[in-house]
Amino acid sequence: DIFQNWEALGHSHPSCLPAMIGVFLNASTADGYNPYRISREGVDWEVENPADPWSHIGYWGDHQIVYLLRLLEAHERFWPGRLSADLGRRVSASVELPYVIAGFDDLLRDPRHSIRFDHERHAALKARMESLGGDGALAVSADGEPRLVGFCEKLLVPMLAKLTNLVPGGGIWLNTQRPEWNDANNALAGWGLSVVTVCHLRRYLDFLDGLMAAADDAPLELTVPVAEMLDGIVAVLGEEASGDAFVLFEALGRVGERHRAAVSAGGSDRTRHVAPAAIRRLISLARGVVDDTIRSNIRDDGMVHSYNRLEVRGRSIVIHRLELMLEGQVAALSSGVLADDEAVRLLDGLRASSLYRADQRSYLLQPDRHPSSFLDRNRLPSNWRARCPEFARRVDDGVTNLVVVDADGTARFQADLSNARDLAAGLDAARTSAADRAALLSLWEEVFRHDEFTGRSGSFFAFEGLGSVYWHMVAKLQLAVQECHGRAAASAKPRLLAHYRDIRDGLGFRKTAEEYGAFPTDAYSHTPRHAGAQQPGMTGQVKEAMLSRLVELGAIVDRGRVRFCPEMLDGHELGHAGHFDHVGVDGVERSLPVPPGGLAFTFCQVPVIYEPAKEPTITITRADGFVEVHAGDTLSAEASREVFLRSGAVSSVRVGIVGTAAAKEPS
Repeated sequence: DIFQNWEALGHSHPSCLPAMIGVFLNASTADGYNPYRISREGVDWEVENPADPWSHIGYWGDHQIVYLLRLLEAHERFWPGRLSADLGRRVSASVELPYVIAGFDDLLRDPRHSIRFDHERHAALKARMESLGGDGALAVSADGEPRLVGFCEKLLVPMLAKLTNLVPGGGIWLNTQRPEWNDANNALAGWGLSVVTVCHLRRYLDFLDGLMAAADDAPLELTVPVAEMLDGIVAVLGEEASGDAFVLFEALGRVGERHRAAVSAGGSDRTRHVAPAAIRRLISLARGVVDDTIRSNIRDDGMVHSYNRLEVRGRSIVIHRLELMLEGQVAALSSGVLADDEAVRLLDGLRASSLYRADQRSYLLQPDRHPSSFLDRNRLPSNWRARCPEFARRVDDGVTNLVVVDADGTARFQADLSNARDLAAGLDAARTSAADRAALLSLWEEVFRHDEFTGRSGSFFAFEGLGSVYWHMVAKLQLAVQECHGRAAASAKPRLLAHYRDIRDGLGFRKTAEEYGAFPTDAYSHTPRHAGAQQPGMTGQVKEAMLSRLVELGAIVDRGRVRFCPEMLDGHELGHAGHFDHVGVDGVERSLPVPPGGLAFTFCQVPVIYEPAKEPTITITRADGFVEVHAGDTLSAEASREVFLRSGAVSSVRVGIVGTAAAKEPS
């Protein structure tokens, strides 16, 4: 999660963005995944320990798209054109991890156990890291030196890897033994499908398309396995595309299987040149199937399914929809796919849905419910005898190791059975007929609905559990609505702004201590149904709050220039005359006057003072005392660059805003 907080750091210190992106990319594997964590010692991974029942391994599914994308977008806003210029540079490395992802057939057979831990590779990597430090985990070429690939390749690989796990209409297949952002949904790993990541992938496709469009026509160098993966996906989505979802799903999965095999065999030092136009063709084809998948997950009420469950029947696919979750609404709003009216309709539906928690004026991760007791759930339907008549006769004859009948005639599965595997083993031992065996396994699922179990989120009552508001996701929702507002037409802005303020006013800092259950200005993880705010600390909510507050203040960075447009600022914040005390980039404390109807804040540690004006103006005071006055609301590229670099050349910025520039507080 270090990367999610880097996004906020990048806005405060934009000169750090290239290094942040470099660390992120160099810490990813050649087949498009990220290690468990990064520390001062280098990358780290989870280690399999058969003696420890809590030992788990796997890749978290979403991080290599969503957080990387946010860093890339920030970089492009602050330093436009640099990423496109760097696409052809061979400056990126990859890490090696002791995980081997199964082939497509084995994934279909058991996606819950999809990764083999390579103990020999683990030992070799640890030995290399003891000798070389963190660089010992880097993948090497035949000469023993770190294998460097083009910047373009490192951007493409995570996107290509996600496409090879796409289930059309369903989402990205969660087949790496770990869930996504919400780890309380850990039971989704396996047969789960993520619409959330499809939405993030859509935005990533748009971003890469923009980079390729801005690049020159010079071919880009890719390693042969990556070039072949790109060709394979283009063939599947273009020439071989069909209306059969399984055919498309399998064909994409085979492309991913071949690429992983090539990487596992040592990768390739051979390269091939690919034209940017060929990459843009792939993006165009991918965008079509991604858009169709997102659209197929829009519910009748305008909201969006977050996760689904995959069932493969022979050579056909069945998509089972899971319950409503807040995460999917956030991802859909962020994706850029929804039109203004669709975004407003989603938010209207959200406010009226079972996700809204009125006492907190905020939103749950998933609808609250009161789980039934085991005895209440463990009841076979009244027609169970007709569905498995041979087995029913055995029960009547006194065989009760699998099914028992109460004195009142209620049939129940025997309490010692833990899962369907236990039931299947008992049925096989009893030589149950195929028809009765299938019927009883079907009854097991009808009774317990284990396939719909998402994990701790469906049985816990704190953290990401039932009845709990998880403030990080609410802050993500706030930021997503703000993004929708920023790109919306003027006619939709008031409705989106009203929703934005409604979401913001449910956050802790807008509440009393009694209502919040803690100091309102402190960041807390969650608020369960039975207590006030819990688990204080630097949660992800802090990052979203920093980013959204800058936009509220109107400090918008675009194409390397800062524009001051406080259209989301509450009018009452423009207050009385006073002084603004601050610490400059040179570490010296200073005080500046703030006029009546004004407001002051710092941006990259440069003080910005808003003051009433008849026309938008910007007054720049430089460190040498020189004063520049410009019409409009945007700093020049040169002045913006000095601010970003914290050079000290710009000592203050005064912005004249007209009376209607700041949005008024609703009555």
